[in-house]
Formats: sequence, structure tokens, C-alpha cells
Amino acid sequence: MTARPGVDAPDHRGRTGLDRAGRDLDRNPDVAVRDVELTSQGWHVLRRTTFDYRRRDGRWVTQHRETYDRGNGAVVLPYDAERGRVLLIRQFRYPAYVNDHPDGMLVEAAAGLLDGDDPLAAIRRESAEELGVTLGPLTHVLDAYMSPGSVTERLHFYAAPYTPADRTGSGGGLEEEGEDIEVLELPFAEALAMVRDGRIIDGKTILLLQWAALDGPFAPAPAPAPATR
Repeated sequence: MTARPGVDAPDHRGRTGLDRAGRDLDRNPDVAVRDVELTSQGWHVLRRTTFDYRRRDGRWVTQHRETYDRGNGAVVLPYDAERGRVLLIRQFRYPAYVNDHPDGMLVEAAAGLLDGDDPLAAIRRESAEELGVTLGPLTHVLDAYMSPGSVTERLHFYAAPYTPADRTGSGGGLEEEGEDIEVLELPFAEALAMVRDGRIIDGKTILLLQWAALDGPFAPAPAPAPATR
């Protein structure tokens, strides 16, 4: 039998057993995984899984789902509350370009895959590489599955204060990884306006900016408690 790269022989990244993901899942008694097929193992992994699912009316049905596994990631919104600024980036995104975005140049919060690091270490690494900033204390905002119908990625959201003195590098990303990133320091009010008028159309960035406006560093001060007699 011919060895299958990524299954019983190492693929180009030295991985085997990529078809095992999900086979031992038993946390949900209404789901029984029957088979996992590895359909592509480029930099990330595409699988086709067959499973039995018990519907709410008690009937069992067999379903097939494709999942794209690119690992988990982290994203951060650096903010300067005193000056009313946030740090974002602009970069070319081919998937957006091929799906009707005018030029594929998206304004985003800096983010990256964990690549074996914990989320805090990963986001500090990405902030240094992409933004050229050394972050202060990190606040965990939320975790979210951004496209749970097909993509397995769970994204860890953070915010962190910075000052002009914390901008210790030029940013721009890693050229050897094909990154060509423009760093943007924007007034927070302008960033919110860019969400409203469609200049910011990236989901993770919209979530962080809305959090900053509603519950974060730019949220309105709470109303004073009524005086008691």
C-alpha cells in the first residue's frame, strides 16, 4: 500500500496522523464520528468528516462536513486612551479581493496564528513584528469562532495600552513570510467612522472597536448614582 503523506507518512511539514482529528470525540452523545478523510494538507489542513447526528426529534441522520484547520489565533487592539488613538494595520487580502472587495487592502487589528505559543506570547510576538510596538498589560476581551460553519479556528481577543515610547520598531511584518504591512495610528473616532462607512470591513477588528467603544477604554463614563435623601 502506498504511504499517504500526512496520514501514515510525513508530509512536507513532517506531520502524520492528520486524519485522526475528531475520531475520538465523545463529549456530545448526539454526535458519533464515523470517518475522517484528509482531502488536502497544504500549509493548513482540509478534512471531510462523516458523522451521525441525532436530531431533536430523536432521528439519527448521517451528515458530511468539510473543515478547514489553520490552528488557533490571537488578535489585539493597542490603544492610547490619553491621546485617543488606536494602532491598526493595512494589508492585502486576496480572499477578500477575489470576493468583491475593491482592492483587497483591508484595515485590521494585528493578529496571527499561535504557532505553538500561548495566546499572550503569540500576540506580543505579532505586535512586535507587525506593529513595531511593545505592549503594556494585556486585557483578555473574549474568544470567538469566527466562521464555525467550516473553519475550526478559535480567535483570542485582547486589548492593551501603549504610549509613543512603546513604539520601538518599524513593524511591517516579516518579508520572508510574504508580509507587507502598513502601520496605521488612527484617532479612535475615525476608526469607528471607518466601521460605519465600510472602510473597515474585517470582523475581528469591528468586534474590538465596538468593545472599546461600549465597554473598553473609550466607553462613556458611567452616570453618577442619584443622590439619596
